[in-house]
Amino acid sequence: MRACHTEQTHASVSHVSQLILQFFRDLERVLALLLLSSIFIKEHSKVNAVPLKNKKASSFHEFARNTSDAWDIGDDEDEDFSTSSFQTLNSKVALATAAQVLENHSKLRVKPERSQSMAADITANFKVIKSSSDAQLSRNSGDTCLRNPLHKQQSLPLRPIIPLVARISDQNASGAPPMTVREKTRLEKFRQLLSSHNTDLDELRKCSWPGVPREVRPVTWRLLSGYLPANTERRKMTLQRKREEYFGFIEQYYDSRNEEHHQDTYRQIHIDIPRTNPLIPLFQQPLVQEIFERILFIWAIRHPASGYVQGINDLVTPFFVVFLSEYVEEDVENFDVTNLSQDILRSIEADSFWCMSKLLDGIQDNYTFAQPGIQKKVQALEELVSRIDEQVHSHFRRYEVEYLQFAFRWMNNLLMRELPLRCTIRLWDTYQSEPEGFSHFHLYVCAAFLIKWRKEILDEEDFQGLLMLLQNLPTIHWGNEEIGLLLAEAYRLKYMFADAPNHYRR
Repeated sequence: MRACHTEQTHASVSHVSQLILQFFRDLERVLALLLLSSIFIKEHSKVNAVPLKNKKASSFHEFARNTSDAWDIGDDEDEDFSTSSFQTLNSKVALATAAQVLENHSKLRVKPERSQSMAADITANFKVIKSSSDAQLSRNSGDTCLRNPLHKQQSLPLRPIIPLVARISDQNASGAPPMTVREKTRLEKFRQLLSSHNTDLDELRKCSWPGVPREVRPVTWRLLSGYLPANTERRKMTLQRKREEYFGFIEQYYDSRNEEHHQDTYRQIHIDIPRTNPLIPLFQQPLVQEIFERILFIWAIRHPASGYVQGINDLVTPFFVVFLSEYVEEDVENFDVTNLSQDILRSIEADSFWCMSKLLDGIQDNYTFAQPGIQKKVQALEELVSRIDEQVHSHFRRYEVEYLQFAFRWMNNLLMRELPLRCTIRLWDTYQSEPEGFSHFHLYVCAAFLIKWRKEILDEEDFQGLLMLLQNLPTIHWGNEEIGLLLAEAYRLKYMFADAPNHYRR
């Protein structure tokens, strides 16, 4: 019986090996067709296009025409993609890449024992992969046989994969337990501060700087933003009054979104909201998007000096998630908000509006005409980096990279598009603890963030490579540890330069 089972196993492995070899043959045919098509495109583009090597993106405008931000999707959803966009294909690169792929597959085919080990692994671990995250997790857990044992290289310790939308709440990139003894002690300290008759806000800021425990973050953020009074007896009455005041604004102003002079504002809000954290299901729910529309529209018409500006929509999300977590024990990224009562949703909406308003009060010059606040902060960042790291600064100048081309978004969105949402929430714990955290301290965080990638920056040797790197920095796996190190470096820079501005002025 055992021998029969062994024969059946060998037969199944042999069958799978044949399927794999057939797949390689089919792949070669497809690659051959791709090679022919790339040659055709190359020949076709000689008449209508300048050769790629002479078409190097030497300016930001030319670069911008060939790239797009994930959030900057055109309003016209029926945009046609003409064949001219394919004329920038580099045929030499395509030929070399395809040839390398064919060579690698050929090496696999001449090693039948290699194919059998692959087949055995496939039969032992076969499952449908539904996403790239699942595929990565599968490779880390079971596909070690696919690694070439002949290459002896010193490998770094494997770190657990954190998908983009997973664990919005306090997730450590190191996979540390969510609640340690030290964290329990800190949580108790917070509870004592928050329950005292008059909360010591200075002490609360000191405790919050290294991060706020999830359990007490909602009330702590309300206090640090100036939305709630320090006196515990006044808090309930204040919340009731401010929530009623917000919904009074809704009744008074929200219907005016249909009026002609508010059409442009409402239309832009309506376009931007679906782009807000598009990979997190929570923010794609119609009810959540309606809440965001009301918050942003009411804020815009109550602040006519700036009105609504793209990017403000992102600033609602951390407050909404934190105040939602007060009523939801599990991670909230997939939570269906229709399971909450109307009263709870109204409280979350009003609190998000007021706390966002408090934040924007301190950085409103970022969003007034010509956005002078951002212009000044980007200039200050350039001066600061030129003193901190002359090599990086000279590298940007050599390849004609302007700080405004990448740092504008860092200032406009407070690094929210550069970091996972879980990291933004942790970052804002500290921002709300710092004097002028969202304006002044943010400058030093951006400087520390830029220097963090100095090696990758110096490795890039052309304008387009630098811009692509700076607009797509690999922070997907970041957690509390990385943010803690970033904030520590930012604090060091602030300590060195904030009280001595001539240190970073030429």
